[in-house]
Order: sequence, then C-alpha cells, then structure tokens
Amino acid sequence: MTARLYLRTHDLALAGHISVQQVRNYEANGLIPKAQRSPSGYRLYTQHHLAALKTVKSMVRGYSWPRTSAIMQALHRGDLSAALATIDERHAELASKRIQVKQTLSALRTLAAGSASLQSSSHPQRFRVGEAAKQVGVRVSALHFWEQQGLLHPVREQHSRYRLYDEHQMRRLRVVVLLRDAGYPFNVIQLALDELVAGRSEKAIVAVEKRREELTRTSWSCIEALTFFQHYVREFGPQHSLASR
Repeated sequence: MTARLYLRTHDLALAGHISVQQVRNYEANGLIPKAQRSPSGYRLYTQHHLAALKTVKSMVRGYSWPRTSAIMQALHRGDLSAALATIDERHAELASKRIQVKQTLSALRTLAAGSASLQSSSHPQRFRVGEAAKQVGVRVSALHFWEQQGLLHPVREQHSRYRLYDEHQMRRLRVVVLLRDAGYPFNVIQLALDELVAGRSEKAIVAVEKRREELTRTSWSCIEALTFFQHYVREFGPQHSLASR
C-alpha cells in the first residue's frame, strides 16, 4: 500500500481503522478533502487524506463530532481563522466549566456545613426566579421544571406570591445545574441533594470531583489532538507558511 502514489478507498479505510462507507461519509461531509478520480472513476486518495483522517479521529475525543466537522470543513475551504476560532471556543467552554465546578464544590461544602451557617447573614439576598435563572445561565422554564421534580424549593413572597431563591436555594440550584450539565439523571441529583441535607456531603462532593476529572481528561485529549492538527496544517492546510512560523 505504501509503495503506491495513491490509496484506494479500501486502503484508506484499513489505514484509518474505519469502514469504506465511513471514508465516503468523511469525504462527503468535508472531514477529508475531495479525492481525485481515476480515468475509470475510482477515488484516488493520498497521504493528505490519511493525515486528515488521523487528525479527525484524534480531535473527536476532545472537540466532539460537530466541532471537529466545523474545524476540518473550515480548513478544507481555506479558512484557518474559522478553524482556530472553533478551537478557541471549545477551550473557553472548558475553562468556564472548570470555574463552575470550583464554585459548585464551594457551594457543596457550604451546604454541608449546615443550615446555621446559611442563615448567618444579617441581610440575606433573595432572587426572584428570573434573576436566579440569570445567575446560573439557564432558562426560567428550567427552574420551574426542576421545582416540579422536587429538586428546588423556593419560598413564596408573602404578598405577591413570587418565587424567591435564598442563599440556600441558590446553592442547591448551582448543584443541579452542574450535575445536569454533566448528564446526571434527576434521581442521582436528588440523592446528592438528600445527602447534603442529611449532612452526608461526601457522595455529592465525589460526584462533582468526578466531573472535574472528566474535564481534565477532555482537556488532555484536546492537547493531544492539537499535535495532529498542527502537523496537518503545516503540511497541508491553508496559510501553511503562517502556521509554520
């Protein structure tokens, strides 16, 4: 296979450990460049295509399929800036999630300290539902739904009957947002909150620390993928002279 200038579809599939149909799908979706055709109509792939395929497979673990598709499509239409912008967006998202994990761990430990510490403020701040939703970056409808699921218990303003989220409920809300973002089902989140209320914070904290470990693995996958990405751009990508400086 390596002795030939061109690779057949079957050869590229074997080298990339994917199926022949996947090779065709990758090409159709812009994940690898368009192949030349032989006089008889067969696709003719090169080391360029193999490098693209290896780059795709390395990036998916850290950047997901949608972002990897956007990155490779941008490269293959000659727009390195757009590819880098998508990469930067993913890194910013991971950084934001790390901050959220840190804040939630702090909230969990505060909740675990007991209700007495939560009521220590002489002027406790309370948020209406719209303000509470804005604080954690979710829709108001999400708060209503989580309340229906028994995860949140806002108090009611005496005269207006508006929902109010005090310090205790805001900490619960941050826990719910983080665990939902991590993909935990409602029963697991309820268990974690129950553990906090019962003074058994260990399980809840372990769950959040597990999320932090997942973010670490994802960040490392991104770093590993950038090695393939950099090599690919230097060898085959747009503005390769700029990328090689």
